[in-house]
Amino acid sequence: MQLDAVNWKILECLQKNSRQSNTEIAKFVGISSPAVAERIRKMEDAGVIEGYNTQISYYETGHQLKTIITLRVFMGRLKPFLEKVTTFKEVVNCYRVTGNENIVMEVVLKNQKHLGMFIDQLITYGETKTQIVLSNVVENNPLVKDTTIKS
Repeated sequence: MQLDAVNWKILECLQKNSRQSNTEIAKFVGISSPAVAERIRKMEDAGVIEGYNTQISYYETGHQLKTIITLRVFMGRLKPFLEKVTTFKEVVNCYRVTGNENIVMEVVLKNQKHLGMFIDQLITYGETKTQIVLSNVVENNPLVKDTTIKS
């Protein structure tokens, strides 16, 4: 699906607040509310908009530590790890990546003791490296618009 400037503006609005009404988006974009609804439906049908979610403050739910944990998986342990990682409630995001470490995880934990117990589960799959997140520098960065150079 080709996205025009209006679609990009609609996406920008939805990324800032996916609960805002079509009327509010229409005012920002400069088209009618039914036209906004139709464009959103088309972008959903095309898979451009994959879904809507709720952002949770893990800190307010009692998870004091946010960490980035990389895992260099032992030979033959990747498949078992990929099956197991989906059961870890602490894992917010998990990426399979290139480089020395095969896995990068974003993990939320209650405290240092919880971190130690979580790492103990991981070390049967490979070698870990852990960084504690101090702050979030970029949050909900809006989509980068198509910057294709046109000649």
